[in-house]
Order: sequence, then C-alpha cells, then structure tokens
Amino acid sequence: MAKESALDIRAMSIDELWELHEELGRLLSVRLSAEKRQLEKKLAQLRRDNHVREGSSVGEGAGERRNYPRVVPKYQNPNEPSETWSGRGKQPRWLAAALETGRSIDEFMIRPTQTGRAGSRRR
Repeated sequence: MAKESALDIRAMSIDELWELHEELGRLLSVRLSAEKRQLEKKLAQLRRDNHVREGSSVGEGAGERRNYPRVVPKYQNPNEPSETWSGRGKQPRWLAAALETGRSIDEFMIRPTQTGRAGSRRR
C-alpha cells in the first residue's frame, strides 16, 4: 500500500476525526457485507456439492441419527404410572425427589407381572 496522502490524525479537529470515523464505519460495513455475501455463496456451493455426493465421507450422516433399539422402561412412578424411566440418562425429577426422601430405587422397579412384557421386547 503506497502512502500517497498521509493523514496526520493528531492534527485533525474533533469534527474531522468524527467524520473520518463515520466514513471508516461506512466503508467497513460495505466491505464486510460484500465479504459475507461471498462467503455465503461459497457455503451454499459447498452444501450443494456435499448433497450431490451421496456416500462421501465428508459430512456423511450430518443431521441423521443412528437407529437404536427401543429401550424398555425399568422404573415407574407409582403415583403417575405413565411416568417411566429406562435407567439411562438423567434421573427424572419424580424419582430423584423420592430417593431424597429415603426411598430405595428398587421400590420403583417395574416387575414383569406389572406390564405383562417380561423382557419380551428385547431380542
């Protein structure tokens, strides 16, 4: 970059500095918008290319979940039978609250006679 007209900002008045500040803001806004549009075009092109190449290793499975077998509930809220928990993940609030009162987790276990499904769901 050549220094054809060097600005002596120390010698500028406040009004001149403010005008320079506003001009820089406008210039930056225009250039950033143009660069953003250019990057968005590149991203859209990459997405199109990725979508066309099925079975490629790049981006494969993005947004898709792996199919897991259904997990049978192991614990049930006796006060609200529709509330169940498989024993995986975070404990539900109803179970955590009951355990804090001194109850045992075994008290909430679903017995095979309760559901009539005694493990027949898992194969």
